[in-house]
Amino acid sequence: MPDSPPLLRIRDLKIEFRRHDGPPAQAVKGISLDLKQGESIAIVGESGSGKSATALSLARLLPEPPASITATELSIAGHHVLQMSEKELRLVRGKEIAYVFQEPTTSLNPVLTVRTQIGEALALHRPEVKDREAEILSWLNKVGITEPEKRLRAYPHELSGGMQQRVMIAMALCCQPKLLIADEPTTALDVTIQKQIMELLAALRRELNMTMILITHNFGIIRDVADRVAVMYRGEIVETGPTEEVLSNPQHAYTQALLACVPRMGAKQARLRTIDYAALEKASA
Repeated sequence: MPDSPPLLRIRDLKIEFRRHDGPPAQAVKGISLDLKQGESIAIVGESGSGKSATALSLARLLPEPPASITATELSIAGHHVLQMSEKELRLVRGKEIAYVFQEPTTSLNPVLTVRTQIGEALALHRPEVKDREAEILSWLNKVGITEPEKRLRAYPHELSGGMQQRVMIAMALCCQPKLLIADEPTTALDVTIQKQIMELLAALRRELNMTMILITHNFGIIRDVADRVAVMYRGEIVETGPTEEVLSNPQHAYTQALLACVPRMGAKQARLRTIDYAALEKASA
């Protein structure tokens, strides 16, 4: 039996940003990637490596201009994103592809209750749901929100950062998207809450057979969430492979440098290593 086509297919994706003085800045330099239904991949790299620009381009969320997105192919569930109108894209965003961003405080509307915000998403992408309140409560329970009936009436400022992020995850998943993108979903949270959110994403991924892209700079949080890893450096994917394989036997000097920066319990060293960019450039030449 032939394999089913990839849910996400990226071929030679390039992203540039127009500048007033000088040539365009190249953020992504021709990357290619496939993602199957039910598979999870972590895209790892430092700030400025191009990973978030890549994630945003999948639903054309980058403003064009100043951004310019080109690809031989960029498709999600058979939808050719670069050929779609803005009206067509609005139907894909949320239903086919959903996002959880790193700062829930700025992602949630401060003047609308939890009930209203999740209800609007359901009304747009799942109008067949008759009892919206019951559906909202079901998802609030799934993401581990205590006293969900009470939280329905809450405004974002009345919730903790961790609770806000759980609401964002519920809002993203209630539309039953084919692909979830979690873009640095724990950056604004303290360490304990970070662990809880990552455990939640891992559990939901298993329960829902969820297809997911995790964008992060932190190798320390990906082991239980991602099947594969793609390491980005200066707009290019420099290494990719199964998570355990990359973590235990990194091949590229940049991957090795990133892993060396991760603190480890019991490690006896005066300070964490810094990345030697001059050596990386020499190795890449």
